[in-house]
Amino acid sequence: MSVQNEIEIQNIALPVWGGKLKLNIKRGGNGPPLVFLHNASGPRWDAFLDELSRTHTVFAIEHPGTSDDDSDAIDHVHELWDLVLIYEEAIRGLQLEEPVVVGASAGGMLAAELSASFPALFSKVLLIAPAGLWREDPAPREWLTSDPGSMPGRLFKNLSNEHVVNYMTPPNDPAVALKQRVRATWSMGCTGKFLWPLPDRGLRRRLHRISAPTLIIWGADDDITPTVYAQDFGQAIAGSSVKIVQDSGHVVQIEQRDAVVAHVLDFLRTL
Repeated sequence: MSVQNEIEIQNIALPVWGGKLKLNIKRGGNGPPLVFLHNASGPRWDAFLDELSRTHTVFAIEHPGTSDDDSDAIDHVHELWDLVLIYEEAIRGLQLEEPVVVGASAGGMLAAELSASFPALFSKVLLIAPAGLWREDPAPREWLTSDPGSMPGRLFKNLSNEHVVNYMTPPNDPAVALKQRVRATWSMGCTGKFLWPLPDRGLRRRLHRISAPTLIIWGADDDITPTVYAQDFGQAIAGSSVKIVQDSGHVVQIEQRDAVVAHVLDFLRTL
């Protein structure tokens, strides 16, 4: 176990997929269960999860291949449906009672796929700027082959924002910082395996199957996935709510963390 910002974090290695791989899961906090699915840059227990873990027991599942010393795990996952089944198996294996799911970007797409494929799996669904839909105009920005130096400016609106600065500041140890960058690059490859080409995934055809109460949160200045996609998700998921957070880019849960946490907690408090 480790302690981060006074939150005790437990590492769980859960065998799945007929024993072919283990999903690594970080568990922290107290309260009702909340499953968190991370974005394409990889797993990271950050200040946003610290906030969620104050009211919920957070289970942050690490995408196959993105965990430390387990990069080959992605070789056992061949297509999107495999990935959906692996996550459903893991959530059942954790034996959670009416968990909530929160998914960000690539994790939001996966949360939507899980919720559409298994409508009774989650009690509530929160999608933060999820990927997975396609319009010709405006099309989502292609980011998998982008210059790494340009990514911060595309992910965030204000690079001088205190939360963004804290999030983007690398570790003091150069070796640890290098390992973090390499891991993020590999993580984008592992998640990109199921993200591209977006038009061929068919999520739009399945969204109507989501029956759990759903909240969709988007940054008003998202340069990766324009905010019109928030309305697309909202219209496709019956009874869902959409919250547009001002003065924020794609990673809204970091840049405007307080506003996002307030929306999340308000949504989770409602029946």
